[in-house]
Amino acid sequence: MNMTRFDLAVNKLYKAFHNNTLNPDDCKHCAVGNILDCSDSWKNLTDRHGAVTLNYVGLVNQNFGRRFNGYTPLELLQIERAFLEGCGYLGLSKGRLIRPNDISDKDILFNGLSRVVECLCKLDNIENVMDCSALFKFDKTKELAEV
Repeated sequence: MNMTRFDLAVNKLYKAFHNNTLNPDDCKHCAVGNILDCSDSWKNLTDRHGAVTLNYVGLVNQNFGRRFNGYTPLELLQIERAFLEGCGYLGLSKGRLIRPNDISDKDILFNGLSRVVECLCKLDNIENVMDCSALFKFDKTKELAEV
């Protein structure tokens, strides 16, 4: 069975989360680092951690159509940004990262992974598999009538 880049990425992130090897401050063990098989080579695509702006090396790779485990350099930066935002990092647009107190907290990491999965779904034009809002849909008119 052929697995899509989405399937492969989510499997790697799932393993990292459950093996406690997910770390937003480590380029080899962050969301993108895990997607890229614990490689930190992706950090050379930008000048700032958490930025979605490619540097010269990133632009060259992007313009030549280079893909890393199926993802373009710009997509990798978007994935990492989603992870950091989901983990509660602040100052991403100002260039100075302010990290949450406990980056090993499972709730914080889960929030980051939820944002990553949402981003991966957008990149592949698939419905967000983490969206459970359909489970809670209800008829507001019925509820208002009962009050």
